[in-house]
Amino acid sequence: MGSESESSAPVPKLRLDELLDELQARLDAARGTRDRVHSLLEAVLAVGRDLELTQALRHIVEAAVTLVDAEYGALGVVGEDKRLSQFIPVGVTDEQVKQIGALPSGHGVLGELIRRPEPLRLTRISDHPGSYGFPANHPPMTTFLGVPIRIRDKVFGNLYLTEKRGGGEFDAEDESVLATLAVAAGVAIDNARLYAQARLRERWLEASAEVTSSLLSGSSEQEVLDLLVARAAEIARADLTVVALPLPDRDGLEVRMASGLGAQQHQGLVLPLEGSFVGAAVRTAGLVMSPDVQKDPRITGGPPRCEGLGPAVAVPIGTAGHGLRGVLMLARATGAPLFEEGESGPLLSFAAQAAVAMELAERRRDSEQIALLQERDRIARDLHDLAIQRLFATGMTLQGATRFIEHPEATDRVLRAIDDLDETAKTIRATIFGLRLRESGPAATGLRTRLVEVIERAARALGFTPALRMAGLLDVTVPTEIADATVAVLEEALSNAARHAKADAVEASVTAGPDLTLTVTDNGVGLPEDGRRSGLANLADRATALGGTFTARTRPEGGTELVWWVPLPDE
Repeated sequence: MGSESESSAPVPKLRLDELLDELQARLDAARGTRDRVHSLLEAVLAVGRDLELTQALRHIVEAAVTLVDAEYGALGVVGEDKRLSQFIPVGVTDEQVKQIGALPSGHGVLGELIRRPEPLRLTRISDHPGSYGFPANHPPMTTFLGVPIRIRDKVFGNLYLTEKRGGGEFDAEDESVLATLAVAAGVAIDNARLYAQARLRERWLEASAEVTSSLLSGSSEQEVLDLLVARAAEIARADLTVVALPLPDRDGLEVRMASGLGAQQHQGLVLPLEGSFVGAAVRTAGLVMSPDVQKDPRITGGPPRCEGLGPAVAVPIGTAGHGLRGVLMLARATGAPLFEEGESGPLLSFAAQAAVAMELAERRRDSEQIALLQERDRIARDLHDLAIQRLFATGMTLQGATRFIEHPEATDRVLRAIDDLDETAKTIRATIFGLRLRESGPAATGLRTRLVEVIERAARALGFTPALRMAGLLDVTVPTEIADATVAVLEEALSNAARHAKADAVEASVTAGPDLTLTVTDNGVGLPEDGRRSGLANLADRATALGGTFTARTRPEGGTELVWWVPLPDE
């Protein structure tokens, strides 16, 4: 009886409370674990939905901060040079980022994860032997948790979390949750990068089609180069874009187009095949890359011209063995991300398609030129066989008829008509000569074409295309010496306008008759009050040497007017 009474005695209340508390704690822990697993799954789904890489990276950091209850977080992308090429912080404002200054590149504890890509938990950041300290205006940070993000066994970057909310420390469970998120992040980042590469290839193909269409539609070479530069710079996010074309008379490349950072230092440069970055692309007949073009060992000739530039890539347009058309170089500013293989790889196809299009366009221009020459021959034959013979016969008829005219005034009129017919025949003969001209060298290009080329070159310096008006038989009646001087005078006048006029409109007019008159006007600031501009004396000297005159004045309505006049020799 005594033993039964003893065994049925109630459990002490204190022990029961402890059991209930322990049960409640385990229920709370299970509920917390369940909620955390749900949060982790939601975070994995959220980051997996992003196909735009930059947005995906930010969502990953935001999800990590929420999952481990951290105050600050960041994702650092590791570049090819084993330093942070991109750093995306969360928890600090834009104003704080500006006050802190340059974003970290991978020193101290952040660099520890780059050197040893394994999870790292710290109670105090400052206690770690690799601690580098914080810059001025940086918020205080004590606790730390970092895990690497891998894509196919290659470290893409690292997740960094600091300052556990509530003053606690990051624990093993936080590390496990963050490591799980990092795995999902690696998959999401890989998908986003593949999507970005596909979109990039699509944009390069669209740009190639646009360049090809422009060439085949008859656009000028300068217009095509402008389009090539604009599209390449836009797609590759380049700060400087350069197109260098081969020199026809010697080994080397001339920079015909430069746009962006430091463009003026590169425009017009003649670069050797040996000792230049663009020359390296020609020699290797393929894509060349540099993490820092300022220190590239392949650049050995000439003064440094790459100040402010960092990563660069160059690719030949065509090949030396199959018709090199030029070299396209893209460069980014110092400190900018390197050109990745996925970004620069499509450049080869883009340049190859541009070379094919330029080849086809050249063949089309050759065919058009042959057709034009054949048409000019036909016109010349018709003029010689029909027009001149009829004029000659009409003149002979009128000359024979003068002996039958008794009135003196009528005789004078007929004789003047005969003289006019002779002058007309001379003009037609000169036209025939011009149509059949087959000289080589500079004279093979008529004055009209040369003047148009001067206008196209000046458009790059002015920032707009000047207007050009031409009248008279410029290709026929203007001798080579005067034609050369006219081209030089127009170049100098447009160069002066670009340097001094501050104009947004320039017009040139060239007229050939008994004499040649070149007039250049602009709507700029006019001539300076203290005298002539430098360079105008050369224009006056050229006119004087050919028996002509030169005047320069400020127009009443504003701007400058230059008039260059020389007589043309009689036939």
